Amino acid sequence: MILITGTSGQVGSYLKEEFNNSVGMDWRASKYTEIVKDIREDFEPLLKNYEIEGIIHCAAQVSVVKSVEDPKEDSTHNILGTINLLEYARKHDIEQFIYISSAAIYGQPAYLPIDEEHPKNPESPYGLSKLTGERYALLYGKLYGIKVASIRPFNIFSPRQDPKNPYSGVISIFVDRAKHGQPLVIDGDGTQTRDFVNVHDVVQLIKLVMTKKATGAYNCGTGKETSINALAEIIREISGKKVEIKHGPPRPGDIKRSYASIEKVGALGFEPRTNLKEDLRRFFFS
Repeated sequence: MILITGTSGQVGSYLKEEFNNSVGMDWRASKYTEIVKDIREDFEPLLKNYEIEGIIHCAAQVSVVKSVEDPKEDSTHNILGTINLLEYARKHDIEQFIYISSAAIYGQPAYLPIDEEHPKNPESPYGLSKLTGERYALLYGKLYGIKVASIRPFNIFSPRQDPKNPYSGVISIFVDRAKHGQPLVIDGDGTQTRDFVNVHDVVQLIKLVMTKKATGAYNCGTGKETSINALAEIIREISGKKVEIKHGPPRPGDIKRSYASIEKVGALGFEPRTNLKEDLRRFFFS
């Protein structure tokens, strides 16, 4: 059986649907969660009736803004919570541990596309805590013989993002505003780029890594960059509404261009299926 943490979140919930032989754990109740427990606490007694063979660790504090406001709280989730799970894996001889990391560990790109060997210079406590959690996971793999893989998703999108959450990604915010006929407000000139990846591609890669028992770190993206200007135009077009596109002041420290090298995951057999325009239409406007 596979233990999936963070099953109230978007990646964890889709994984729970994909893996029949799994148990979900999260500190928030949801229809995807059998065990309601904080990973920073002693969850071991709650797993005694399950034969856990693998762990997919999605649970995290995911907001860059929150991490800047409260770095200590961020670190307890993303570092101490991860160590707690790794200790469980070590004590119970868990065969596989998949850690869901983040492209935020890279910081400002030194070159493009960003490959797995790119320098790691996170620019937020969130990025630093995810990098630290990843390094702990990979180190446990070396020390204790666990097959550990770290997946580094770029900009995930899915219908389960909450646009009402102030920490939501640009896609869910733009979609919500377009549906309500409100202007799409772009930070800065909109030429900044991102690698937007469908959540189903993230799940596809995790399944592939688990099946092949692959170890090490892997980017998860499409290998393509899309500007925020282009994204706004796509959403305006498929919404069918004549919403205005506006530009506001740039965000301090915003990354100008970012997209993944997917050569390493390609060697595993990963082929991204994300079609940004059609996926946005199907997810949000069908």
